[in-house]
Amino acid sequence: MKFHMTENGFDTETEFGTLHISSDEHKGFRPYQLLVASIAACGGGVMRKVLDKMRTPADDIVVEVKEVVRSQDDASRVLKIHLHFTVFGSAIKEEKMPRIMELTEKNCSMLQSVVGCIEIVKTYDIRPI
Repeated sequence: MKFHMTENGFDTETEFGTLHISSDEHKGFRPYQLLVASIAACGGGVMRKVLDKMRTPADDIVVEVKEVVRSQDDASRVLKIHLHFTVFGSAIKEEKMPRIMELTEKNCSMLQSVVGCIEIVKTYDIRPI
């Protein structure tokens, strides 16, 4: 990937179009938003694969970012992210969710990349269809 400086930040071309990145959220995605989105989407994608392998596929998974805590220093480092997974499906069993959450964290490359640097809180609920 190549990122080119623009008047408002940086752009990169992807196969899905131009990605605009800027410190001004009216001009593009803020870098921390991309970090949080990567962690949330990776977690949801891995959870989907885990459920499929357990032969309990989800009809839908919604990952909501409930909270992002940033430091008050100059860098505004991300300290904590709370992800809430809502899993829709009649085959999903409550007693299997702790293991599903464990495997999701273990196999999500984005989550593993920030272990020890960012506190990741994961909660869930199951909604039968």
